[in-house]
Amino acid sequence: MSAAIRIQQVSKRFGNVQALDGIDLEVQRGEFFGLLGPNGAGKTTLISALAGLVRADAGNLSVMGHDVQSDYRAARRLLGVVPQELVFDPFFTVRESLKIQSGYFGMGDNDRWIDEILENLGLTSKANANMRMLSGGMKRRVLVAQALVHRPPVIVLDEPTAGVDVELRQTLWHFIRRLNEAGHTIVLTTHYLEEAENLCTRIAMLKAGRVVALDTTANLLRRFSVHSLRLRTDGVMPEELTRQGAENGGWWSLPFDGFDEVEPLLAKIRAAGCSLKDLEIGKPDLEEVFVRVMQGQSQGQLN
Repeated sequence: MSAAIRIQQVSKRFGNVQALDGIDLEVQRGEFFGLLGPNGAGKTTLISALAGLVRADAGNLSVMGHDVQSDYRAARRLLGVVPQELVFDPFFTVRESLKIQSGYFGMGDNDRWIDEILENLGLTSKANANMRMLSGGMKRRVLVAQALVHRPPVIVLDEPTAGVDVELRQTLWHFIRRLNEAGHTIVLTTHYLEEAENLCTRIAMLKAGRVVALDTTANLLRRFSVHSLRLRTDGVMPEELTRQGAENGGWWSLPFDGFDEVEPLLAKIRAAGCSLKDLEIGKPDLEEVFVRVMQGQSQGQLN
């Protein structure tokens, strides 16, 4: 069985900028996959190449086994993309926009699925509203609806919750999780790393057009992140621990790998004459992993 998405040695240059530099990546069918990286890392360029909006200079891309250039009709029918930018036609209502989008894929009788999408994205009350009258968050919901209207097995979400409220995020992720559980492949790019940590089973991190880390979310957290002992004291921290940790707003953060290290750390603090005012134990998180990888601590690509 072919992968949902296969990207082989894909490169793309815009003038003097090497946007993609030999990307090799596969997303398996049914995965919830995260594509992370700082601004300018090449995420949107890669998505644009996958959707046929940008032609790669070298390499091959396929969706469900269909090459995006030589078999572009099939590839595009199997792919739904939610773009980062708010792009819409101001002359149609929400329902009309979705019916027109259905027509692009030869789906004339699609009202039942359109109604289901509208309901699940909280758009039913706006179905007959003109697109230009909607708020930014509502327009974002319509973009998601347009990407789903032809029932694509592969869905790519490029910053779908950027600048939107908590209600939309919860509504969107509930619906997208349902689609993933039903067998749809999901690819997500986001700057909200907590979303990626909670949703994605596997993650690729891009930097300067290259994959610098690729592994399951759990393995990335285990390899790159550590626990931290966060505390406030009413005395002067011993010099040994100040070199080991970091201070911010009166809170000291001391990294540790295993819980058996906590008591020795506390013993050193007590021996220095400090008494604890507050104490927390911080869990590993994807934000710490991301920072470490982007700072060049990946020690090679993970597979």
